[in-house]
Amino acid sequence: MSNPLPDPFADRPDWAPLPPRPVETVPATSGTELRGRRVLVGLPGLGWRGDLRADERVVQGSRTYVPVIPEHEWYRAESEQVEVFAPLVPVERVWVETIGERPPPTAPAPSGIRLVSLDAPNRRPPTPVFEADAVTGRRVVHVDNGVERRDLRAVTEAYSGADGDICVRVTPELEWYRWAWRGQAPTTLEIPVHLLWLE
Repeated sequence: MSNPLPDPFADRPDWAPLPPRPVETVPATSGTELRGRRVLVGLPGLGWRGDLRADERVVQGSRTYVPVIPEHEWYRAESEQVEVFAPLVPVERVWVETIGERPPPTAPAPSGIRLVSLDAPNRRPPTPVFEADAVTGRRVVHVDNGVERRDLRAVTEAYSGADGDICVRVTPELEWYRWAWRGQAPTTLEIPVHLLWLE
């Protein structure tokens, strides 16, 4: 009777779902389709601006440009079928958000200052919502049984739900932005925090 009992959880994954695939950025010069895609604009060494959507490339003379629209205006244009102003940004100053491959599990990143290169936009890996300081208004990914639901925004901070789970209410981005331009309260869904990640 000196043999210990076997661990029933050995060789099983952790109870938490795998994180979603990370968002990565690629240059718009790579030929990726642009219409409706999230983009960042800026200059290496200067900085980057996000929460933008793109339309298809426009060629004027010998230059290629990308019409870039603030995300809330893009949703309004698509939903309400209205024209919105889209400044033309030189294609070499535009980076497209894509969904990358899930990296192999690694040790947690060290805390403290994380230095990045200014040559291209840098994206953070997905962060569990329960590790975040604040989530209201942030882009989140709902991961359930390996299925990723994106284009969601958190509407609340974490709270104790009716069943005792710690939850956050989320809404589709279209409803998040419609709330701003119409004042129409969004429909929300209560999601346990262990199924939510900041994008």
